Amino acid sequence: MPAPWILLFLAITSEVIGTSCLKLSEGFSRPIPTVVVLAAYSTSMLLLSRVVQTIPLGITYALWSGIGIVAIVLVGLLAYEQVPTPGQLVGIATITAGVIIVNLTGKHP
Repeated sequence: MPAPWILLFLAITSEVIGTSCLKLSEGFSRPIPTVVVLAAYSTSMLLLSRVVQTIPLGITYALWSGIGIVAIVLVGLLAYEQVPTPGQLVGIATITAGVIIVNLTGKHP
């Protein structure tokens, strides 16, 4: 896997960590989860700024947000027992299909 794709994976992972800790921060009233949120989001943005130098912005953002959404739904299910409705599952499946189509049909570095 070339370096930009590794950086994109790390950016997505950082964003998922930050978003997962939002609930734990209780409105930024708990210091440790708040610091994790800020550090993870900052890391994600720094990595994305590097990725878009190689992978087109639209593709980068589509993958980052799409994969991030699916990952957060899984975190919500596993960590917070937030069960998606059937309609939400259809939406998540649509997002997943879109990410796959973007990857299969585009030119990538």
